[in-house]
Amino acid sequence: MEIEVKSKKDDEIIFIIRDANVPFVNAIRRAAMMSVPKLAIEDVNIIKNDSAMFDEVLAHRLGLTPLVSDLKSIEGLVVGDDCDCDDYCSSCSVSFTLKEKGPGVVYSKDLVSSDPNIKPVYDTIPLVKLKENQEIELEAVAKLGFGKDHAKWMPTTVCAYKQYPKITFNKDVDPDYDCASKCPRGILKSDKRSKIIKVLDIENCSMCKSCVRACVNDYIQVGYEENNFIFKIETDGSMPPKEVLLKACDVLSAKTDDIIEFSKGGNQ
Repeated sequence: MEIEVKSKKDDEIIFIIRDANVPFVNAIRRAAMMSVPKLAIEDVNIIKNDSAMFDEVLAHRLGLTPLVSDLKSIEGLVVGDDCDCDDYCSSCSVSFTLKEKGPGVVYSKDLVSSDPNIKPVYDTIPLVKLKENQEIELEAVAKLGFGKDHAKWMPTTVCAYKQYPKITFNKDVDPDYDCASKCPRGILKSDKRSKIIKVLDIENCSMCKSCVRACVNDYIQVGYEENNFIFKIETDGSMPPKEVLLKACDVLSAKTDDIIEFSKGGNQ
C-alpha cells in the first residue's frame, strides 16, 4: 500500500491511497469520525439566564462549540468513563465559566477556561444575545468523548473518500468534441488540432458521467481504478487532520491486536 499526500492545510488534508480495498479505507473513515477522542462541553450549570434563549438551547450551542483538542493540549486527560471520580475532576475534565451583562452579543471568546491551553477554537462564535440589563452566568464542564456517542465529539466535518477516477477514449471512432463541454467541473478540453480531448485534472472528476451521456458515439468512458482512492479529511479546527488520521490508524491497529489475541486464546 502506498500513500501520497496531495495537499495539506491547518484543517484539511487530501491524500491518495494506492493498492488498498474498500473495507480497509472505509474502516479508516469510520475510525476517524467515531473513535478519535475530542473535548466537548458535556455538563452546563446555568446559574442565571435572563436572555430570550432557552437554557437547553444555550447548553446545546455550548456543546457544539469546538474546543482545542490536539494531542499536546489534552495530554494527561482521560475519558470520563475511565476515571475513578464520581462525576468529574481535573483528570478527566476542563471547567469553563461565563458571566456577562447586556446589551451585546456573548461570543465564544467570553468563555473562561480553567486550562489556558484548552479554549474555543474560534473566538467569534455567537452564543447568545443580551438586551439591556439582561445577564447570563453559568459553569460548564468539558469532557473527552467519541463521535460514536454524539456529534459534538466528532473531530471531522468532512471525512470521505472516492475511488480514483479513470477516463478512457475509444480510438476506433471519431472524437466527439461536444461531450467535453458537458463536464460540470471543466476537466475536459477539446483539442481539435491534435484531434483529442485532454483531461486537465483527473482527480477533480466526480464520475457523474455527464460527458458520457452527452456522447453520441461512445467515444468516452468514465470509470475508476478499483484499488486506488482519494481521501479527504477536514476538521472543525479542534485538532490537525494529520493527528486525526494517525490516531484513527492507532485505533485500528489496537483493534487488530485485540482480535489476534482473542483468536490465539480461542485456539488454546
